Amino acid sequence: MSELQNQVAIITGATSGIGRSVARELGGAGMRLVLTGRREERLRELATDLDACETIAGDITEPSFPGRLLNAAIDRFGRCDAVFNNAGVMHTASIEETDIEVMARMVRINVEAMVRVAYTALKHFRTQGSGHLVNVSSILGTKVRPTAGVYAATKYAVEALSEALRMEVAKSAVKVSTIEPGLVATELQDHFEVHPAKAFGIEQPLKPEDIARCVRFMLEQPAHVRIPVMMVLPGEQPL
Repeated sequence: MSELQNQVAIITGATSGIGRSVARELGGAGMRLVLTGRREERLRELATDLDACETIAGDITEPSFPGRLLNAAIDRFGRCDAVFNNAGVMHTASIEETDIEVMARMVRINVEAMVRVAYTALKHFRTQGSGHLVNVSSILGTKVRPTAGVYAATKYAVEALSEALRMEVAKSAVKVSTIEPGLVATELQDHFEVHPAKAFGIEQPLKPEDIARCVRFMLEQPAHVRIPVMMVLPGEQPL
C-alpha cells in the first residue's frame, strides 16, 4: 500500500499533459483528488478513470478560484495534503512579433495564479500542521534563450518564490518542492511554428508519465526528507 493512500491532493492544469498524468499516477497510488482545468469535458473524461475525484472547471486566474479548490477538497474529503501547482502556458516570440497582451496573459497564469494557489495552500497547511506544495517550473526557470524571455521570467519567478517559501516553512512539517521538466511531449508547444523537439534535434522527449513518477516520488518521501528542487531532462537535451 502506498504511503499516499487516502491522502488528498489538488491538481491544477489537470486537463492535459503533465497534470493529467500526475492525476492518474496519484490516483493509482490511492490519493483522493480535486482536479481543475479550463476544459470541463476533459475533466469529466479523466474523472471516469479515477476512484475518488472531484472536478472543478474554471479560470485559474480568477482571484477566488484557489480558495474554491481548497474548499472543495475539505468539503468532499475533509482535508488537503498536497497541491500540485501546475497550470501554465507557454508563448515565445521575437521583439518585433511579440503580442504584449498574450504575454501579459501568460504572466497572469504562470505567475499571478501560481502565487495565489501557493499561498492559499500554505496558509492551510500551516494551520493543519502538514502538507506538501509542489510548484512546476521548467529548465527555463534556470536558463534563458532568445524569444523565450517572458516565459523564462515566469519560471524564474516560480523558482524564487518556491525557495523563499521553502525557507519560511523550514523546521515545520510543511514541505515546498519545485520540479523543473525539460522538453516533455505535451500540448504546451503544439502551437509553435517549429516544435522544440525538431528545433533541438530531440527524438525522444520526456513523456508526461515520466514527470508524474517523479512527483509521486517527491510526495512519498518520509516526513524528515525534503526535495527542494528536482530537474528532469530527456537524455538528448544538453540545455
